Amino acid sequence: MRVTMLSNRLKRWTLRFGAAAVALAGTAGLAMAQEPIKIGLLLPYSGPFADLAVQMDGGVQVYMKQFGDTIGGRKVEILKRDTTGIAPDTAKRLAQELIVRDKVDLLAGVVFTPNALAIAPLTVEAKKPFVIMNAATSIVTTKSPYIVRVSFTLPQVVSPLGTWAAKNGFKKVYSLVSDYGPGHDSEIFFKKSFTAAGGEIVGEVRVPPKNPEFTPYIQRIKDAKPDAVFVFLPAGEQTVSFYKGVTERGLVKDGIKILASGDLTEDGQIEATGDIALGTITSGHYSYAHKSPENEAFVKAFEAAFPKGPRPNFFAVGAYDGMGAIYGAIKAQNGQTDPDKMVEFMKNYKVMSPRGPLEIDPETRDAVNTIYIRKVEKHGGKLLNIEFDSVAKVKDPGK
Repeated sequence: MRVTMLSNRLKRWTLRFGAAAVALAGTAGLAMAQEPIKIGLLLPYSGPFADLAVQMDGGVQVYMKQFGDTIGGRKVEILKRDTTGIAPDTAKRLAQELIVRDKVDLLAGVVFTPNALAIAPLTVEAKKPFVIMNAATSIVTTKSPYIVRVSFTLPQVVSPLGTWAAKNGFKKVYSLVSDYGPGHDSEIFFKKSFTAAGGEIVGEVRVPPKNPEFTPYIQRIKDAKPDAVFVFLPAGEQTVSFYKGVTERGLVKDGIKILASGDLTEDGQIEATGDIALGTITSGHYSYAHKSPENEAFVKAFEAAFPKGPRPNFFAVGAYDGMGAIYGAIKAQNGQTDPDKMVEFMKNYKVMSPRGPLEIDPETRDAVNTIYIRKVEKHGGKLLNIEFDSVAKVKDPGK
């Protein structure tokens, strides 16, 4: 009898304890579901490249306005940090703080390659996905298995331009690039494709990545009398300075054409260069003037969010598409943020972007883009990069 009573009590205690445990687990699960998804966004919010941060931050904002600020019942929280410019030590310190102190689920952003390379080892150690929205040197994705780049690489952009130039009457070209990773990539891969198609590089110069004085370099180019000069400079103030030197030295008046990556005539800055930019031929993966329903919707949303400007450019699109990849990776987990599952999802990401078709190469974790050959023209009083040729499904030749 006593054994039976003891057995019944034991059953009642087990049932009560089990119910309490289930309730407690449910409460814990609810609390976890309500914790925000934290994204550390590293951009140069101050300094000479702050305009680029405005573009990328704008791309993030527009995406979240269109698609909401919650995923799987969890709020998305953007933690913004100012890298100030090409400052790898600062970028590394801020990324470490975001990982250790702020406990972000992933990192994103980064305009410049040196900053991305400084952060990369931290992502390996902490197992944090790192979505590159711009930094365009080829080697970036090789530095961490947690890096996925949704933007482009300079070899990817300039190789088609070199081939196009040699096949369209440009026999002799002088090269001027900024003396850091993207500039080196641009110089090497333009030269490779241009000479392979029959062209000749008649001179090369690398200029300081900060505050170069362009006049003596432009005079050297003018004296060499090439058919064209190939240029890579980081988008922003330097592009305006370069065109000022071109005007002062009469480079274009002497019949020397300008060929460049899309950074030189990026849409947010092109009006500041003035009409001297007319006729510049560039290659790039996005133009404000790109004709597609997706770009029309993107431009409309961006300009509604920022009615006083700037005009959205490829930095804005890189950030917009980066958020698309992040949202997709988290939605696929019903709001969870397992790092390896996020990276695996993004490695196979495909979307019809404002730029055109975008997909990620699963082997390299780099963007596969259509590369457009464009010419600066004036339409409706605006300087625009007008696409007139293209090469589809271009992978990074640097890999």
